[in-house]
Amino acid sequence: MRTVKDVSKLTGISVRTLHYYDEIGLLKPSMISGAGYRLYDDKALEDLQQILFFREFDMPLKNIKAIMNDPAFDRNRVLQSQRNMLVMKKERLERLIGSIDHILGGKNDMDFEIFNQEDIDSIFRAQMEHMPEGQKKAMVEKFGSEEGFRQYFREQMGSGQAQKNLKKVLEWYGGDREALLESTTNPIGEEAVQAYQARLDAVLKKLAARKEMPVTSFEVKEVIGEYGFVTKQMFQLKEEKWLMQDLAERYRTDPKMKEAFERQYGEGMAEFFAEAVLEFYRESV
Repeated sequence: MRTVKDVSKLTGISVRTLHYYDEIGLLKPSMISGAGYRLYDDKALEDLQQILFFREFDMPLKNIKAIMNDPAFDRNRVLQSQRNMLVMKKERLERLIGSIDHILGGKNDMDFEIFNQEDIDSIFRAQMEHMPEGQKKAMVEKFGSEEGFRQYFREQMGSGQAQKNLKKVLEWYGGDREALLESTTNPIGEEAVQAYQARLDAVLKKLAARKEMPVTSFEVKEVIGEYGFVTKQMFQLKEEKWLMQDLAERYRTDPKMKEAFERQYGEGMAEFFAEAVLEFYRESV
């Protein structure tokens, strides 16, 4: 058994942080001594190591807690996925260093491709890891094999139209290709998605109740700000402005989206939402 101070010295994590992890139920001590000291065994240290791996990807503590408390949590599978992501990050850093070396050497190919072939293969592996078994089986049957599906995926992601779409999505991530790639290869879990969607639904119902108010009013701006914050967290964005503005435009120009939205939240809500979003982000950024 190790004390908090022992664990702090061993891992570099502050005593205060370990106390906080205990308070929020993320990492409980293995036992409390008769003198009231927190004590940690080897299993607790393994859990702490897993937490630190998650934190390497800036994952919120509440998400880490939800994952580690999930009965279906498969430590080896998660570690393999994290390893793949770290290797991917390492390879990208090596490519960036190579690009800088080319520029310093007087060469610059000016390659602005969003995702290259290695990135696309990494995305494919991540998609296969997170894809439900039924859907995975259907894709393999449709394309004859997993390799056939991979080739199709590569062709689609590498197409000119896909790269054009990715450039638009890249704006949502503040032009940070690394952040976009990590978000693509490390999607949040299904339960977390459902929780975010439920919260967005509650926010939109709140907005519908304020539909007769001006979009310039504090009451409406407050709701749009909340919707933007949840959206930012859900998609792991650095800046949600561009996504919100694109969403507003689509509700104005896409008849199917408008119809589905108003069927759920009431007539005229698509236009009201769009106006409220554009008003909010016209001033906020």
